[in-house]
Amino acid sequence: MRTKLIWKKNFFSNSYRFYSDGRQIGKLKEKMLSQTAEGQLFGKEFTFKTKGFFKQHAEIVDSLENKVIGKITYNNWMTKATILVDNKTMNWKYDNFWNTKWSIYNSEGIKIQYSGSSTSGQIDSNIDDALLVLCGLFVTNYYWQTTAAIIIALIPIWMVILR
Repeated sequence: MRTKLIWKKNFFSNSYRFYSDGRQIGKLKEKMLSQTAEGQLFGKEFTFKTKGFFKQHAEIVDSLENKVIGKITYNNWMTKATILVDNKTMNWKYDNFWNTKWSIYNSEGIKIQYSGSSTSGQIDSNIDDALLVLCGLFVTNYYWQTTAAIIIALIPIWMVILR
């Protein structure tokens, strides 16, 4: 089944909204200071819990059953990730240099393509899988936030160097 969705968020917001045919059908909301995000889409609910310090990963929890059902592992260069759910492996990667296009795919032909900026975008999928759609935006949001944190941490260093 082909699925086309639009996602939107305000610039300084931590909440994404999913739309189909102009109607809101889900959301992905990052909880402040807890390293947890909650996602709802197509009537399903999931929680993403970021774990670890230097080598972070995320546990995927089915919120209705309160059971860990998967894991997201990030690579060190923030360009790829591996999603493991129900003993099936999916791959996440950026598709262009500007990180405005990314996708989830596997060897069996499943593919979800994303495009967007920091405030809106589009999702085009050849499957109807709420969890994978949420995972794609969750990973991207994680990488965008990590990049922003690195830049903010480097500003004082740059200020000293540029004096």
